[in-house]
Amino acid sequence: MHPLKITTREAVTGPVVEINGDLDYETAPQLRNALSALALEPGQCLVLDLGGLKFCDSSGIAAMIAGHNLARAAQAEIALAAVPPDTLRILRIVGLDHVFTLRPGSTRKTG
Repeated sequence: MHPLKITTREAVTGPVVEINGDLDYETAPQLRNALSALALEPGQCLVLDLGGLKFCDSSGIAAMIAGHNLARAAQAEIALAAVPPDTLRILRIVGLDHVFTLRPGSTRKTG
């Protein structure tokens, strides 16, 4: 088990939420809370950086969908960055790869 760590930072285009660890039934509410606390503005793009995601179950997917709904309600966009292969497979199977903008690279700063 990998504890969930959520880090939020501002980028030029909008908030970036870095998700590290396991996103599951027990930890998904943490992501929902972090997303609902964001002040999204029309035209911004919320990025969920999944480069550190170790595991994601259906509760984690539901939390991402909640983020999508929050972004849409704020007239903002949402994108998933650095989606791990297992999670990407699930997104494709259920058709969410057509709902979310998918970015191949991580947004994490190095150095």
